[in-house]
Amino acid sequence: MNKSELQRKYDKMILHKEILLFICAAVVFILAIFSICIGVADLTPKDVFHAFFASKELRNSDGYKTMHDIIWLLRLPRIVMAFLSGAGLALCGVVMQDITNNPLVSPYTVGISNAAAFGVAFVVLFSSKMNLPFAGNNLLLQTIGAFVMALLCTIMVYGVAAAKRMNVTTLVLMGTALSYLFNALTNTMQYLANEQELNTIVRWTFGSMQKATWIQIGITAFLLMIGFIITMLNARNLNAMAGASEDVPRALGINVKRVRIVIGLVSVILTAVIISFVGVIGFVGIVAPHIARMVIGSDNRLLIPFSCICGSILMIMSDTIGRTLFSPITVPVGIVVAYIGVPVFVHLIIKGKEGGF
Repeated sequence: MNKSELQRKYDKMILHKEILLFICAAVVFILAIFSICIGVADLTPKDVFHAFFASKELRNSDGYKTMHDIIWLLRLPRIVMAFLSGAGLALCGVVMQDITNNPLVSPYTVGISNAAAFGVAFVVLFSSKMNLPFAGNNLLLQTIGAFVMALLCTIMVYGVAAAKRMNVTTLVLMGTALSYLFNALTNTMQYLANEQELNTIVRWTFGSMQKATWIQIGITAFLLMIGFIITMLNARNLNAMAGASEDVPRALGINVKRVRIVIGLVSVILTAVIISFVGVIGFVGIVAPHIARMVIGSDNRLLIPFSCICGSILMIMSDTIGRTLFSPITVPVGIVVAYIGVPVFVHLIIKGKEGGF
């Protein structure tokens, strides 16, 4: 087989994967429309269309305001936040696995998620105790608290690992230990909190889209867009860093240390903000990249966007099932996502072992 034939086969394979990527993106859109339609008040895709593109006559009709409010104030914010948070956590998971060359690494397994949750719990508890003028549910203060603790956890894990020249397995074990530590600290905050503070803190630990706001969505979307652009610009560098040795990327002129710092900082900021808004959701960041890798391969130019799509699908499905299965009781998305993700992940592992991928 000559070089031109190999190139044609490679181009055909890439085209098939790009088509698959496009189809899955369309699935996300269809799933979002379906999720908007189902609930206590059943709607139709036509109702959703009219909520965006209604004529003046329709806007003045009976029942339109109720339908409009259900979509724009209740369902659409949580679905959009589910899409963004799922994509963001999956993005953080896949790039962290790349820069550490460890498939077990995610924002949750290295302790970043629990550290961010502790930052939120600390702010909620002590801002109220100290009667600060911006206490309570101040989003900016909670985000700062989450980011500071997530950054502290990152410095502790990666800083100590670099100083002691630990291997990636030890790094994961240290992250797991810190995860338990920050989880214990969060539980301590819950023990000291009053009923209102406890309700706010517990919401983070379960993970929920119920109180998503358009301000939160705007912040998350902006940071996700920036993070996605940065990681895609570094996709080739991450491909070169995929091996165990750093000699190859360095020989290609890649500043490995700088790439790890930039990608790591993107992951920390994005994870901290998402956790501060929706709570601890630990499963998406580790499973979505693996599902994507099994389906589409390890080329980060396709793997990164496909991981984001897989994360969004998992999150939207989980949120939809959580709010409709036992309606009017809403099951937190952080619980449901594990019930959905684990069987899918196990099935793909077994299928992969049989040569399905």
